[in-house]
Amino acid sequence: MTGQSQCACACGNIFDPTLAFQKTSCCSVRLVRRTFHYVCSRCYQTVASRFLFDERLFDKAYFRQMMRESRDRAKRKREEIKLLLAGSRSGSLSFMEEPCLESIPGLTEALNGFIKSEMVGGYEFAPKLRFRMDDYRNHILSILGFGSKLFSDIGPLINDCRRDKIWRFVTLTFMIQDREVELTQYGTDILVERGGNEAYL
Repeated sequence: MTGQSQCACACGNIFDPTLAFQKTSCCSVRLVRRTFHYVCSRCYQTVASRFLFDERLFDKAYFRQMMRESRDRAKRKREEIKLLLAGSRSGSLSFMEEPCLESIPGLTEALNGFIKSEMVGGYEFAPKLRFRMDDYRNHILSILGFGSKLFSDIGPLINDCRRDKIWRFVTLTFMIQDREVELTQYGTDILVERGGNEAYL
């Protein structure tokens, strides 16, 4: 014997002695290999090999084939999920003018709840600190590079932390529509990852 379920003759021929010499007692035919054992080639009843001490076989070719098929199935599933997610995305959202937070009722209060601070009665954004989405967009992309960051790790652009968080979050909301970033809830924080929009890379 030269290996598991293998032997060699003087001329160098390598073969499985169970398949070559043994016949079944049930049908008097040759055996065939299955995943971990031999069976009768006619009635498919399990047959013990007379040449092996350990009846558990390991067919390398069969294992490679099964692994290849498993990888192919996993790859097809990933592609199907990608197509499904791509089909569920909304179309591009274009704005002719810069968004105004006050134009959406309740947005300011919702954003205020997100950053866990309280609104001050009668508070209005100071006109000298004008919201420039492009500045925040460039700031976020420069920090992300080609990787990911937590929302809390993206540094501020202005000294007003509360307002800066709101403007960062609003910018990220519009960046999602353009597929520049992807957001994932990460505990009490948000994981910001670079999206797949090649136009911005």
